[in-house]
This record gives sequence, C-alpha cells and structure tokens, in this order.
Amino acid sequence: MLSERELERYKRQILLFGEEGQEKLKKAHIFIAGAGGLGSPIAIYLAVAGVGRITIVDMDTVDQSNLNRQILHTDRDVGRKKTVSAIEKLQELNGDITINAIDTMIGGDNCDKLVGRADGIVDAMDNFPTRYLLNETAIRKNIPLFHGAIRGLYGQATTIIPGKTPCLACIFPKAPPKEVFPVVGVTPGVIGTVQATEVLKYFIHDGRLLTNRLFIWDGREAHAEEIAVERNPACPVCGEKHTTSSRKPARKKR
Repeated sequence: MLSERELERYKRQILLFGEEGQEKLKKAHIFIAGAGGLGSPIAIYLAVAGVGRITIVDMDTVDQSNLNRQILHTDRDVGRKKTVSAIEKLQELNGDITINAIDTMIGGDNCDKLVGRADGIVDAMDNFPTRYLLNETAIRKNIPLFHGAIRGLYGQATTIIPGKTPCLACIFPKAPPKEVFPVVGVTPGVIGTVQATEVLKYFIHDGRLLTNRLFIWDGREAHAEEIAVERNPACPVCGEKHTTSSRKPARKKR
C-alpha cells in the first residue's frame, strides 16, 4: 500500500498510472549497470518515479572529465567512488525507496550474483563485452534487458524480452572496435530517459515497448527513426537449442 506521503509525492503520475501502477513500481527491483553518462539520468528518473529498489553497480571514481555528462556527480565528488556519490544523491532525491550501490567490476564470475533477484537489467555501460555478459544473464534469468548506447550526438535503445525478442547478440553479432568516443551530455540524457521510460512501461504493463525495434537518435538532425530487428534462430545466446533446457521459468507478472 502507498503511504500518505507517497500518494502526495506521486499524485501527478498517479493520474497517469493509477494507484495500482504506482504500487507496481514500489514493488519493483531494477539493476542498473553503470553510474556514468547513461546510468545517471536512468537512476535519477527511476528514483523520482518511485521504483522501490534500485541496485546500481560501478567500479570507477569520479573524474573531472566525467562532469559534462554524468549528472549524478559534481565537482565535490571528484576523486570519490561513483557508487558513494550515486547513493548519496539518489537517497536525497527520494528517501522512500531503497538504493543499493555496489563498487565492483561486472564480470563473468559475478554478473549473475550481482543481478540477484532483480526484475530487470538496464545496460548503461560503455563497452560491448560487459553488455554481452548482461545480455547472457538476462537470458538465463528470463528477465528483460533495457539496452542503450551513445556516441557523440547519436544514440540507440531497444528492449529485450527473453524468448520473445532478439537478444543483444542477435542484433549485434560482433562488437564494434574499442575506442575512446566523443560524448556530449545531452545524448545520454535523451537515450537514458528513453531507457527509463521503457522500464516504467514494463513494470506498469502500459504502452508499447521498444521490442523488436532498435530506436536510433540523430541529435545533429534532431531526427529519430527505428529499425526492425529479428531473432536469429541459431544465436549462440538465445537460440532455442541453447536456451530450452537452461532458461528459468518466466517471472509472474506483478
């Protein structure tokens, strides 16, 4: 049940979601991989929307060069762990939710354990090897993966539902070359809020998700488009012969 404080805090979005929808958000647990350019707006907007439990993982410290885009952090946080800065800001934004910030590197030996019993995974990373690990974990746990990526004034997003949509390995069979790419804060702001919107829609079961579609944002032209994407039956991650025996039963709808 929502408290009187929560009813007042969320009354404008309750007009949209209803109390039942807001209660679904309160019961939800989301895992955010990364507290940087994408992770910042995602975590901020999910926190203020009332997602009841947020786990955010990052291993870096705040650097001066992060501050043009990583809006969870400020000048006073330079040299501090991003997880310390993140939990501090998110708890200030909404004291009615639970924030769990973990300072570690996501790897093949700990990804499943870090995600734990979360209801969904948000990909807010800046490298494809870790994204592929998150994708594999989402498939094994049968929970959604909300993917986003940016470069300069360009970005992309999609929502992956195991067994129903192509997975990240279907869409991107090969990782792009590793590089130090240009970033301006408005782009992760756009893509991060798209990802956060997808999370909210998923939990309240309302609206059309970005499933089977890759959303493409071109900030130079102020133009958005989408590309239809399909599952690869022979995918080494989500192809039927690889998942039939290993996929866990689907989570019950909230």
